[in-house]
Amino acid sequence: MVNFTILAGGYDVFIAAYLFNSDAGSLTVTGSYPSAANPSWITPGICNRSIFYATNENPAGGLQSFTVTPNGVVSTAAETISSGGDSPAFAAALSTGQVAVFNYNSGDGRIVPLTDGGLGFDDSASSAALIKFPVPTAPTSEGVSHPHMALEVGKEIFVPDLGGDMIWRLSQLNGKWEITGSIPQPPSSGPRHIAVHDDRLFTLHELASTLTVQAIPAFPNGTSQIISNVSILPAQRPPNASYAAAEILIPKTTPKFRTPYIYVSNRNVGIQDPSGVGDSIAIFELVKKGTRDEHLQLVKQVFTGLDQIRGMEIGFEENGSDEFLIAAGVAGNAGTVVYRRVNGGSDLEEVARNLDIPTRTSFIWL
Repeated sequence: MVNFTILAGGYDVFIAAYLFNSDAGSLTVTGSYPSAANPSWITPGICNRSIFYATNENPAGGLQSFTVTPNGVVSTAAETISSGGDSPAFAAALSTGQVAVFNYNSGDGRIVPLTDGGLGFDDSASSAALIKFPVPTAPTSEGVSHPHMALEVGKEIFVPDLGGDMIWRLSQLNGKWEITGSIPQPPSSGPRHIAVHDDRLFTLHELASTLTVQAIPAFPNGTSQIISNVSILPAQRPPNASYAAAEILIPKTTPKFRTPYIYVSNRNVGIQDPSGVGDSIAIFELVKKGTRDEHLQLVKQVFTGLDQIRGMEIGFEENGSDEFLIAAGVAGNAGTVVYRRVNGGSDLEEVARNLDIPTRTSFIWL
């Protein structure tokens, strides 16, 4: 397949659609479609990719549903509800027929049942009660809860709390989602986003700019030691740079991509290098798994020319888009870039770049 359609959210009042032609090496904006303000995170439906959801990352946070055609024409919002708090930075559709949305600034969130074939929300307080996360008291924490993601792991939902140096474990008991356990993280590390591969939990820490791996603790509130803890920062850094890690991706293995490489984004929120090399995407591999020498190993730092990489996403195997990674910064004017995963995924090769929209924050491959 040559043509791929990609949606992109951002800090604006629209959702953008791109057409990526892999043979021509072109990335073209095909439309911008109105949304509520700041649709910073967009996420596809589980069973129906013609439906997707967007957060409205504002003090009065919102969650919206949309439809999209195969060629990227986005509907007006089918429904909009409150996220229940301040600045939802992440949403995820769940296999349970619900959508999880968590509010970064107010330390809370909701898990909302879907109706109308996935386009509607059951907004009742009894069905989508607000979940409030504990305010951390450790002196090394930020003193406030900052839930930053939701990942479905079996019958649980893991929620990394950047402010509390904790990953909360939620379970559904008698139809109600509750905090049933926690996985402590290193002090002052700021766990932001997580990924799971096999029986390992990988955590990207914003404040420490580190990547860790540990065994998934036993349900509901087991513990496990961190096996490996490594810096994701490039060796050569611009003067007055200040880093805050952002995104982690571990695409599933396929006959073409046999090694589960880990892609993490460095986000320089300080002064960018005037030479324009920009922020890097670091590629890691977990080596010697299951032995006493199991550890994370840096494979490559790929410099992108982007400023403050926040959003990046890999396509999916079914249509061949898993060969590609799309990324953008949340600052500057370097636009959006598509890379091809080469050498089995151990490196990235730029294929196309579009500068029409200076910044984007999240993506969906259709």
